[in-house]
Amino acid sequence: MAVAFQLSTALLPSLAPPSVSPANVTKPSLSSASRAALCPLIAVRSSVTPQRSAACRASTAIVSSASAGTMADVAAPATDVSASAGDADTRSRCRICAAVTATTVGGMREQMAQAKAAGADTAELRVDHLTEFDPSVDLPALLNDRCLPVIVTCRPTWEGGKYSDPDEARRQQVLVMAMEMGAEFIDVELQVAAAFIEQHVTPRRTAAAAAGDVLKTRVIVSSHNYSVTPPLEDLRELVARIVEAGADIVKFATTAMDITDNARVFQILKEAQLPTIALVMGPRGLISRLLAPKFNAFLTFGAIAPGAESAPGQPTVTELAGTYRLASVGPTTQVFGLIGNPVAHSKGAVLHNAALRHMGYDGVYVPFLVDDVAEFLKAFDHPDFRGFSVTIPHKLAALECCNDVDPLAKSIGAVNTIVRGEGGTRMGYNTDCTAAIEAIEEGLRQAEGGDRAGDASSSSPLAGRLFVVVGAGGAGRALAFGAKERGADVIITNRSYGKAEALAAAVGGTAVPLPSVSDAVDISANGDELAVTLQKLQKGRSVRAVLANTTSVGMHPNVDDTPVSKAVLEECSLVFDAIYTPMETRLLKEAKLAGAATVSGVEMFVGQAARQFELFTGKPAPVSLMREVVLAAL
Repeated sequence: MAVAFQLSTALLPSLAPPSVSPANVTKPSLSSASRAALCPLIAVRSSVTPQRSAACRASTAIVSSASAGTMADVAAPATDVSASAGDADTRSRCRICAAVTATTVGGMREQMAQAKAAGADTAELRVDHLTEFDPSVDLPALLNDRCLPVIVTCRPTWEGGKYSDPDEARRQQVLVMAMEMGAEFIDVELQVAAAFIEQHVTPRRTAAAAAGDVLKTRVIVSSHNYSVTPPLEDLRELVARIVEAGADIVKFATTAMDITDNARVFQILKEAQLPTIALVMGPRGLISRLLAPKFNAFLTFGAIAPGAESAPGQPTVTELAGTYRLASVGPTTQVFGLIGNPVAHSKGAVLHNAALRHMGYDGVYVPFLVDDVAEFLKAFDHPDFRGFSVTIPHKLAALECCNDVDPLAKSIGAVNTIVRGEGGTRMGYNTDCTAAIEAIEEGLRQAEGGDRAGDASSSSPLAGRLFVVVGAGGAGRALAFGAKERGADVIITNRSYGKAEALAAAVGGTAVPLPSVSDAVDISANGDELAVTLQKLQKGRSVRAVLANTTSVGMHPNVDDTPVSKAVLEECSLVFDAIYTPMETRLLKEAKLAGAATVSGVEMFVGQAARQFELFTGKPAPVSLMREVVLAAL
C-alpha cells in the first residue's frame, strides 16, 4: 500500500533527489584494500567511541568450526563493546522491539501503548504502512510524548516494504525529519545508506562532536534477503559493507530454508563488534528471534498481535516477554527445545519455560522446526544446547543419533528425549511410555472403581485386556511396548499396513489394517475390518478394549478428522488420544457418545514433560504447576 504523502517540497532544500531502485543501485564490493582501510574509516567518524574503532574485526574474524555452519564455537559472544556514549548497556541487554504497523497515526500511538504494556522497550514505527501521511504533521504526532524509544522506518517496496511512491527524495526526507525531531533510531537501507549518511548524518555527527556531544539519533543500516541465508563468508562481507556505509547499528535479515541456517547468523552475532540485529525470517528462523539475547543481539522484533507481523516468522511481544522470558536470557543461558515438524501447535515452551522460571534455572525452551534431525544435531552441537524433546516425525531417527540409549527406549525403538552428556555424548530416553500408560491406567481405575476385580495377578487394569494402538510411529511403539509390559494383548493398526505388521511382530501383537474414515459417511461395523476384528477378539473377555490414538489425525487445525470409525469405539471401554490440541478431539467426543471413558493427551504430555525436565536439569519437576500452566494455555 503506498503512503499518500502531503509533504511540501519546501521542506526538501537540502536533499539531492536520487533515483533509486534495485536495477540502478550498485552494491558496494570490498576489495582487499578497502577491507584493510575499514578500521581507519570507522575510527575517524566523529561520533565513534574508542571501543567502536575496533569494529572492523567483525569483517575479518575467522572461526574455523563455524565455517562449516556448526555451533561448535559460537556460544561465547563478545560482551564488552558499548554502542555509543550514553548507552553503555546496548551490548549487554537485548531489546524487545514492537513492530508498529497500524495504518493510521492514532492506531500507531495505540499500538505503542499496547507494546509497552506487553513488555516491549522499543517500537519500530513503520510509517510506510500508513495509508495517509503528512510527515510535517504526523511525525510530531507520533514522536511527541512517545511512551517508548522509537525506530523510524519508511521501507520502500524494493526492500520489501509498502512505500511505493517513486519519489525517493521524499522518502529519505522523512528520516531526516525524524533525526531533527530526536528519534532514537532511524533505519536506512544499505542500497542508499552511504550517500544518505554522507549527506545528512556525517555533518550532524561532526557538529555534535564539535559541541562536545554525540548525535542523539543512531543510524541502523539494514539489508533484507527474502530468498535465502547466504554462506558465512558472504554474510561477513555483507556486514563489512554495512559498517563501511557508516552504520551505528548493523542490521540484516535473511530467510531460512533450513533451521541450520540460523547457526551461521549466530556466528555473525558472535563475531560482531558493532551492535548488531541479525534475524532469520520464516518459521525455520524463529529461533534467531528467540535466542537473540543469548548471542548479544542488539534487539529482536515482535508483533503487537498475531496477524500484525511486519516480517515472516515474528512472534508476538507477549510471547517474547512472557513465554520466552527474553529479559532473563543471556550468554550463559542453557538452551532446550522441541525437535519436530510441525511444532507450532506445541505447548511445550509454555510448560517448560514456566517450570524453568519457577525453579530459578537459567534456561530457555524453544521450538525447533526440523527437517533432518541428524543435520540439526550436527549444526547445534554445543554444550549450551543441553537437551531436546523429540516429536513427530523424528522419534525413530533420533534414536540413531544417540551415542547411548536407555534400555526402555532401546526396546521401544524410539526416543522422545535427548540429553547432552559429558564430552558431547547424546543420551536417548523415552518418557512417553510410562506417562501414557499411567494416564490410561488411572483413567480405567476411575471409570471402573479401582483395580479390576478378578485379576489378583496384576495391579494393572490393562492385564488381559485388548489394547488397540492406532499408529506405528515413535509414540505408537511406546504405547505398544508399555501396554505389553502391563500384560495387555496388543493390536496395531496403521494406514501403512507394513509398518503395523513390523511393530506387531516386534511387540508380539496382532496387525490389523486401518480403514479410511470419511467425514461425511461413517463406516458400518460390517465394512470395518478393525471393528470386526475387535468384536471377534472380545468374545469371552469380561472387559472391553482400550484404544490409544498416537497419530496426528484430529490435531489442530484439522479438528474435524478422526482416525477410526464409531463402530470401533463401540467396542471400547476407554479411548485415549495423545493429541492435546484440542484437548477434546473429535475422536474423544465420539468415544463419549459411544459410552467409553476418555483420557486426553494432557496427562501424557505433562507426565512425559515432567520426566524430561528432570533429565534436562537434574532437578525435581514442579508437576502441579506444569499441569496448571498447560490447562490454562488450552
